[in-house]
Amino acid sequence: MANARCDVSGVVWKVEVAIGQAVAEGDALLILESMKMEIPVLAERSGTVAELRVAVGDQVKEGAIIAVIN
Repeated sequence: MANARCDVSGVVWKVEVAIGQAVAEGDALLILESMKMEIPVLAERSGTVAELRVAVGDQVKEGAIIAVIN
């Protein structure tokens, strides 16, 4: 199990995955809007999305856990 974390603070603009979805290392999990830029948050490893901890419109801080990948 691995936790996916944000590298920057921002607002969740779009969620690209769903619980139960298989992802590969480097796949976009979600898109953040920060300082008028769209920043993808990428999976750090391959696996299955077990949990999403954010939704569109949520404010997230740097280091926040946004998903759990098994």
